[in-house]
Amino acid sequence: MTNDKAQIEILDSRRLPVRIAIGAAIIFALAFGWFAVRWQLGDMLATLTSPADPNAQAAADLAVKLAPRDPLTNWLVASTKNEISSSVKDFETVIQHSPYDFRWWVELGRAYEQLENNEEAEKSYLRAVELAPAYSYPRWQLGNFYLRQNRSDEAFNELKKAAETNPVYRDQIFSLAWDFYNQDTARLEQIAGDSAAVKAGLARFYAAKERADDSLKIWNTLSEEEKQANVAYAQVIAQAFYEKRFYRQAIEFYRGLGIEPDAKAETILNAGFEKPIGDIKTTYFGWKVLPTEKMEVKLDPTKKQEGSRSLRVSFNGYSAATLYNISQIIVVEASAKYRLTFWLRTENLKSGGTPKLEIANAKDGSSIATSASFQNGTNDWQQVKVEFTAPENAEAVIVRTIRDFCGEGCPIFGTIWYDDFKLEKIK
Repeated sequence: MTNDKAQIEILDSRRLPVRIAIGAAIIFALAFGWFAVRWQLGDMLATLTSPADPNAQAAADLAVKLAPRDPLTNWLVASTKNEISSSVKDFETVIQHSPYDFRWWVELGRAYEQLENNEEAEKSYLRAVELAPAYSYPRWQLGNFYLRQNRSDEAFNELKKAAETNPVYRDQIFSLAWDFYNQDTARLEQIAGDSAAVKAGLARFYAAKERADDSLKIWNTLSEEEKQANVAYAQVIAQAFYEKRFYRQAIEFYRGLGIEPDAKAETILNAGFEKPIGDIKTTYFGWKVLPTEKMEVKLDPTKKQEGSRSLRVSFNGYSAATLYNISQIIVVEASAKYRLTFWLRTENLKSGGTPKLEIANAKDGSSIATSASFQNGTNDWQQVKVEFTAPENAEAVIVRTIRDFCGEGCPIFGTIWYDDFKLEKIK
């Protein structure tokens, strides 16, 4: 009995420190949990609050109380201060809590710059670059600081490095240099450097500025492998050239991209209609056929002058006053003389305003020359010739089917066939 009592006492004495330890652990866990929750609440509040928010200052005060050593809460406090000297002190506090985050050094640099303490501002920006030398953002900020200080060589040295690592900044940097150096392409290309990606970006920038020759020159400094690696740039450049009517440069890009590999200047593409007609949305220098009611345009293997097929155009009461649904853009030499020939066949063609072929300036759509109007009735294959001189401002011409004007509601019936187009320069 005595032994059992002693054993119980021993067990009781062992339970007390265990209980104390468990209690202490619970208290510690609760305290730690409360601290962690407060920190998270403060950080979340700072994250979700914009300094421009009308209640930002109150939110900042609460956030920093919840998480006093959180750099983000202190940043919000600094960003909501109206008095710049006080704001600088708060940014310095941010740095104390997070001295190795380059973003806070950038913010401190901005604050010093607003205080017109340019020496400390430069030190802060340089420290940001030192902490993140491979990042474009601190170099972008340092470069812009140097620009504001009229230290252009140092500025563009940093901006050049920013352009190398981040495509987002490239066009902005090119625009800055374009304006700063009064559109001096040599200085701009010096800033671009030797990076293939940056050169491709500069070619796109030139295209947007309608400097087609400069764009093509830069693009052609790239190797074939580099061009393939930057094919997305080439597509944008080609589209820009085409839309801005720089057809001579556009045709080189589309041929190089393999979109229209057979396209070349002074040549009608798919002249004998031996290949399919492409989608109008992805055709640039080939035949474009716009689907039109009461007309049918198809390749025809049963009727041909040469080769295996021709292009058949059937009219079933088409009555609009204009007709531009079959066309092709051809790059030409300004002021040069040309002869266009093609073969034509008609069957039961009937209208007061029959079709004919027009050569127009691709720059503005103005007419240069037209063929004779196609004869009514049925006529076997005959060759048609049209001579013209390309205008001084023309990079390309449009070969297109139009019709004689006979008023609204003047229908066309019957069928025509085209085959074997050819363009020759007259010397």
